[in-house]
Amino acid sequence: MAVNASSVTVIYAALIGNVMIALTKTGAAIWTGSSSMLSEAVHSFVDTGNQILLLYGIRRANAQADPEHPIGYGRELYFWSFIVALLVFAFGAVVSIYHGVLHLQHPEPVKDAFVNYLVLALAFAFEGTSWWMALRQFKIMKGSLGYYAAFRGSKDPSSFVGLFEDSAALIGILIAAAGNFAATTLHMPVLDGVASILIGVVLAGTAMLLARESKSLLIGERASKQLSQSLLRIAEAACSSCKANGVLTVQLAPEQILAALSLEFSDTLKVPDVEAAVVAIELQIQAAHPEVVSLFIKPQTAAIYKEAARSRFSHAENAKISSP
Repeated sequence: MAVNASSVTVIYAALIGNVMIALTKTGAAIWTGSSSMLSEAVHSFVDTGNQILLLYGIRRANAQADPEHPIGYGRELYFWSFIVALLVFAFGAVVSIYHGVLHLQHPEPVKDAFVNYLVLALAFAFEGTSWWMALRQFKIMKGSLGYYAAFRGSKDPSSFVGLFEDSAALIGILIAAAGNFAATTLHMPVLDGVASILIGVVLAGTAMLLARESKSLLIGERASKQLSQSLLRIAEAACSSCKANGVLTVQLAPEQILAALSLEFSDTLKVPDVEAAVVAIELQIQAAHPEVVSLFIKPQTAAIYKEAARSRFSHAENAKISSP
């Protein structure tokens, strides 16, 4: 499983920046007593932990297949991406909202607001640099697709998790700055608590988007339609006496795909001929699409394939209808 090296570089850059930012925000929160600054410090510590988990997931996903895991450990990346989304919600959103509510109940004026502004400005510069790197990498990855369509279609969490986290961080910094300014200018300390709650809401929204996409990848999404069509074309070109009925694909990791081809072989072919055709198809698919790490070829007629597909998907639809 190969994760884009540029995505890994973006994660390392964000990790280094978040460590420095988290420590600086913590010092400012203790010095000024700002609730929104404390929420921002928690946010940065959570982001730091998230990047460590993503890097760990990438390393684990690169582990070689073994008898216990014959198709490898690629989904480790999807698992840890889902954990990252839960941490953003549990430790980021919940803690931020909790501190905001406490500040509303017991408001205290912000001291030395200039310190907060200085720290937030530095944090914005660090996060902005990381965000720009993540955005530039995501632009390359998305191609002609729109941003949301590329996010929904991406099979590599490392390409979008950092961008979402950095975007939420920049929004949170702006909210914290506005909250501090309003609290000190209007002499209403409760507004600092409101800013903390708003930061928590931003984090909760980010967490839900990341969790939904990571969960979908973890359960098992199909590969792109373009790849499926390519596999069918290669199969029919490699075997003139075969007809490709269809293909089932599952994305195991960003660069790991399992594929099952249904082929109808001519009745005139003998067993050695079928075996030779299968080998030829496997070799050509491996050459054209090395990301297809597991390929299964099932000989069956078009009628049987269509009936099996109809039965499989009708069962799925019935399960959806009967579920509460």
